[in-house]
Amino acid sequence: MTATPTPHNEAKNGDIAQTVLMPGDPLRAKFVAENYLQDVTCFNTVRNMLGFTGTYNGKKVSVMGGGMGIPSIGIYSYELFHFYGVEQIIRIGSAGGLSDDVRVHDLVMGMGACTDSNYASQFGLPGAFAPVADFGLLRSAVHAAESRGISYKVGNLVSSDVFYNDNFNVNEAWKKMGCLAVEMEAAGLYMNAARCGKKALCLVTVSDHIFTGESLSANERQTSFRDMMEVALEIAP
Repeated sequence: MTATPTPHNEAKNGDIAQTVLMPGDPLRAKFVAENYLQDVTCFNTVRNMLGFTGTYNGKKVSVMGGGMGIPSIGIYSYELFHFYGVEQIIRIGSAGGLSDDVRVHDLVMGMGACTDSNYASQFGLPGAFAPVADFGLLRSAVHAAESRGISYKVGNLVSSDVFYNDNFNVNEAWKKMGCLAVEMEAAGLYMNAARCGKKALCLVTVSDHIFTGESLSANERQTSFRDMMEVALEIAP
């Protein structure tokens, strides 16, 4: 398959910018488009996975939902990288805090992404693959956060395939290994970017803390992550 549209994206060649911001929630994509972008067009409504292209400070930028979990972001990021000429994807999502050093509302930048997923098995590697962010995007994100006075943490995320885990000790185990937060997509995105020779970065806002019980409402998760959104838009090449 080489032609567009794809089975999951009705956009045509040229509709999507080289940089795509990718929240899991398509309504968060809509929020970014309506509140930050100029001259916006909607390029995708297939399965209600909304995608928009516009400009931010004169730069062409797209934003599109990626869904929940590695299988979902795996499909959307694969098609963007392979069929639409996208060069970098910046995930903007939510995560559950693990480390004692992070709090609700904190911005966490995923330097690496551990995972319990079997996604890497498709590549036939003779060992374990370590999914990591693009250093240039990460460095730019750190600079953007510091210039805006935004508190941030950089470190390992956990991309889990399981939200309701039957093993009640799993989060404690990841915490012991120094992981800052748990989410469900970064590792798959980083693997696809590596395989395609493209760039990726995962920025997450801590929406709840696994061990303290702090949490945000569903509406707050959708609309209140402005620091993360603005850092991502600022570093879009």
